[in-house]
Amino acid sequence: MTDDLRAERAARFLRYLGPDPASWVRPSDTDHDVLVVGGGQAGLTVGFGLRRAGVARTSVIDAAAPGGTGVWTTIARMRHLRTPKQWPEPELGFPELSFRAWYEDAHGPAAYDEIGRIPRLVWAEYVAWLEQALAVPVRHRTRLVSVEPAADHLVVRLDVDGVAVTETTRSLVLANGVEGTGGAHLPDFLRALPASLVAHTGDRIDFAALAGRVVGVLGAGASALDACGTALEAGAREVHLFVRRPDLIVQGPGAVHGAGLGARENFHRLPDADRWRAKALLGRAGRSCTLESVQRAAAHPGFRVHLDAGWHDAAVDGDLLRVTAADGEHLLDFAIAGTGYQYDPRTRTDLAGIADRIALWGDVHSPPADLADPGLARFPYLGDGYELTARDPADAGWASRIRVFSAAAGLSFGLPVGDTQGLPTGVPRLVDALARDLYLEDRAVPQEGTPPAAAPGPAPHRDAYAHAIWSGDPDAELV
Repeated sequence: MTDDLRAERAARFLRYLGPDPASWVRPSDTDHDVLVVGGGQAGLTVGFGLRRAGVARTSVIDAAAPGGTGVWTTIARMRHLRTPKQWPEPELGFPELSFRAWYEDAHGPAAYDEIGRIPRLVWAEYVAWLEQALAVPVRHRTRLVSVEPAADHLVVRLDVDGVAVTETTRSLVLANGVEGTGGAHLPDFLRALPASLVAHTGDRIDFAALAGRVVGVLGAGASALDACGTALEAGAREVHLFVRRPDLIVQGPGAVHGAGLGARENFHRLPDADRWRAKALLGRAGRSCTLESVQRAAAHPGFRVHLDAGWHDAAVDGDLLRVTAADGEHLLDFAIAGTGYQYDPRTRTDLAGIADRIALWGDVHSPPADLADPGLARFPYLGDGYELTARDPADAGWASRIRVFSAAAGLSFGLPVGDTQGLPTGVPRLVDALARDLYLEDRAVPQEGTPPAAAPGPAPHRDAYAHAIWSGDPDAELV
């Protein structure tokens, strides 16, 4: 499909959809009713959902330049999405917005039937088209710097293409993907090493520079395996995958992530102890990877898997990195850590001003000793509308103005929030919660004066029905 045809299709959808509902939110002095941080697939659909719900003063910002939003062309390295192609995605119930409709327009129904899972770069094209189709304006090159509570709103400091800007909003949505309220998790012994020798899978890595080199990858999840495949395809001489478990946990090609729909969508209603137990046991079971990711790396003769070989230490050795693993010492040209993410708000500069006042799971729930998990304890504890909660009840008013629609909501909601599988139900739930709170807050504000009573007089347009008014006389002739 040409760009012109895609633009025509987007315009046709908007024409059929009709104008957005008029905004019903009480006018205020703030710059926004809702400010959404993150212009990827989650932020786009949240912005669209709010607009269609009559919350017109919604703005979406993203730190990236146009075309660089989200992970699909930057740090995502899988060949295909890991979710089945038939799952509902960001279309929010509009079939003409679905990936299938978009893809069949370009390639025909038979081509859609032939693909197994959706190619990552094709998905990136679809999300770029979705921004156009939804007509959600994204303010690019705009980064959140800090958040400060005020009496009845939030003050946000922004960096707009290098210029410091201060704005206000009644509500804030953090739709910033895998980083959430934290960032990349690195073992302490890797954190102090130079970036010329070590990177996290969440970093932008120059894989072309690894051609002819020996690379070590730590981790057993899909991102670690995808980094192996990408490095080998870029010409790395050897790639050694180090796994602390006795084997890889490999999902077959027909595997579907997560529990059934009922269990997934009601996870946030479970008691805290049940949610904690489920996540703690899932973490102990180990991270899984897809069969496709394993086969991709294993197709290269330079791929080696080290089982029962967690890393204990690493140090610079000349121009190389000397890693001490459970199976001995290894010299590497470069190391990639596929060690996941942490969601402690205290580690983010943009939340530094309020982080100590945000309630974490460790503040709210005390698990039995056999289920203790420091990583889970640092997740933010969210309400059922994705809102932050406060350590001190006096802070509840401003804390609930901040919604976390990202991976940091994982312990509270179970799903990888913001991922494709969480959008169809998660976005409507978030939009409903935001609209509810805006409406109730507006309703609590006293009205200015009382509207005057209607002056007595004839009802308008009474002549249209005057002849049919009952006179009380059953013998009256009908007109």
